[in-house]
Amino acid sequence: MTTSFGAANTALIKDPKIQIPIFLRGGTGGFVSSANSLALNRHRNVPSLPLSSNSPSLIRAVSTPAKPNTATETKRSKVEIIKEQSNYIRYPLNEELLTDAPNINEAATQVIKFHGSYQQYNRDDRGPKNYSFMLRTKNPCGKVSNRLYLTMDDLADQFGIGTLRLTTRQTFQLHGVVKKDLKTVMSTIIKNMGSTLGACGDLNRNVLAPAAPLTRKDYQFAQQTAENIAALLTPQSGFYYDVWVDGEQAMTAEPPEVVKARNDNSHGTNFPESAEPIYGTQFLPRKFKIAVTVPTDNSVDILTNDVGVVVVTDDEGEPQGFNLYVGGGMGRTHRLETTFPRLGEPLGFVPKEDILYAVKAIVVTQREHGRRDDRKYSRMKYLIDSWGIEKFRSVVEQYYGKKFEPFRELPEWEFKSYLGWHEQGDGSLFCGLHVDSGRIMGKMKKTLREVIEKYNLSVRLTPNQNIILCDIRNAWKRPITTALAQAGLLPPRYVDPLNVTAMACPALPLCPLAITEAERGIPDLLKRVRAVFDKVGLKYSESVVIRVTGCPNGCARPYMAELGLVGDGPNSYQIWLGGTPNQTSIARTFMNRVKVQDLEKVLEPLFYHWKRRRQSKESFGGFTNRMGFEKLQELVDKWDGPVLAPSRFNLKLFADKETYEAIDELAKLQDKNAHQLAMEVIRNFVASQQNGKGE
Repeated sequence: MTTSFGAANTALIKDPKIQIPIFLRGGTGGFVSSANSLALNRHRNVPSLPLSSNSPSLIRAVSTPAKPNTATETKRSKVEIIKEQSNYIRYPLNEELLTDAPNINEAATQVIKFHGSYQQYNRDDRGPKNYSFMLRTKNPCGKVSNRLYLTMDDLADQFGIGTLRLTTRQTFQLHGVVKKDLKTVMSTIIKNMGSTLGACGDLNRNVLAPAAPLTRKDYQFAQQTAENIAALLTPQSGFYYDVWVDGEQAMTAEPPEVVKARNDNSHGTNFPESAEPIYGTQFLPRKFKIAVTVPTDNSVDILTNDVGVVVVTDDEGEPQGFNLYVGGGMGRTHRLETTFPRLGEPLGFVPKEDILYAVKAIVVTQREHGRRDDRKYSRMKYLIDSWGIEKFRSVVEQYYGKKFEPFRELPEWEFKSYLGWHEQGDGSLFCGLHVDSGRIMGKMKKTLREVIEKYNLSVRLTPNQNIILCDIRNAWKRPITTALAQAGLLPPRYVDPLNVTAMACPALPLCPLAITEAERGIPDLLKRVRAVFDKVGLKYSESVVIRVTGCPNGCARPYMAELGLVGDGPNSYQIWLGGTPNQTSIARTFMNRVKVQDLEKVLEPLFYHWKRRRQSKESFGGFTNRMGFEKLQELVDKWDGPVLAPSRFNLKLFADKETYEAIDELAKLQDKNAHQLAMEVIRNFVASQQNGKGE
């Protein structure tokens, strides 16, 4: 469809049977609906405006043909009403920040999400709630300048809990900021090349892209596209800067193609004359997630996003356009089968010059048709599941103004961690560092700061909660490696393979949604899985993708894991099986309400039979899918322990009985056997020797 919806709007306004939404200009440049203007003006002591047709402040903001009036008003969620009354995400946050209370009210807690913050309290504390705020940054592609990293490091010590948290969407989370310090922290981030705008809330979140600072043309193009999409979908009404820096917005030059695409209303995508041309007063029904990558590189979990964008190149490596996936998403609700995680599916191909218009058309389709009555069903995946991909494609094409071309064939996806040392392609090196659960603290935090500051390095955050140090000269490699190793940041060959791919959300004690532990529990869980591996005879080099979340919302994307643990009660997890190492298939629920102390009763038989029954190079996820859950359940129910041949290792590791018995006693104190403890000591010794050499 190539005709403009905007042209139809002119005719509709003349039809007395059609109800046109009317919006009034707010005192700070935003707009509110006429139905809510009186209430808003009373809150802000603004005199009411007359609703006359010749009023200079009257705006008719219509993006698509308005629907005829019906007898019953469409049901809307409470958050939709809060957004409508917020004067473009200002009220009542602007007033609540001025009170002496340590917290903000319910409406303001919804509004502040759009500013990149959640209100929390420490659930370990007894007595009155100890309120604080978590701030999340917005870093397209995970790019962080040297100046911003040092600023975030300082803020964590001065106003947070002394740690930085790397997220699964390539951003920082800063925990523990109290209300009276919010404006200081926010303004400091803004003034040091950072932002938290849109890191949370019902709008486009941080746009992912491969974090590797490679100079390859396709990677550069993917990262630039991610930054352009992020700019296209950034709120325009100024609410963020009004609240935190008194309206002082640092002017940055946007690429002209971004400005052109945002302002284009050829196909009825925009709210004319609105402070938010794409979002309007209501923004989106729910959060919206986008990732951009290149063929084979699935470091971004491409299929878990609302929109997945894949660069397509010609035989010379020159970018030609993009394949688009739509409809991915992780969140669900326990015991409610109408909510579910979902993989993105192919929508089509667009030429490279059309990508911003195509993404905008998808966003507008969700804005106009996504459910706003029940937030459990407001993500775009439910719209596509309800409509089917053909209808969804047809509606998007009306806003896009073109037909999508056929999806281009792609090679197999691979998970890429980018850990260790690599050539950037411009003569410099980059170094990827594993950070357990993304938590930078203690000596690691101090050393990272020293290295980043001394060598003036920029960094990249990865979607796997790790960090990459960029633009390193060859001469710096040895001293940097030595310094990092002394802080426990080891080369990847010394990191347990289970830890390399594992992820966990923060969960308790600060997340209000957590049902049980995730980040605090995963170190012990991984040690227990490693012990089971040893017990059933799996090699140290073997690995399984393990992801743990404290609730079913899926922040650490557990439904893509080979073994997903999803909190479903105190010290209890749902077990999900069937994801694959390259994150291309969705897991399914295997068991419910498994107590944390009983996990070995499930994992031992699964790993034992995987070792003995798997096909050549078959992953654990592939094995569980091939066997089927009914058979796996039978194996778990009948489990009496592994049948193992007598160990041969003691003869090699222990020269005499006395040494073996001494090690065995020490091992029992750590709930290990003598062989496990001896191997751990040997691995640590080898690692320390290598680190001492600076390798």
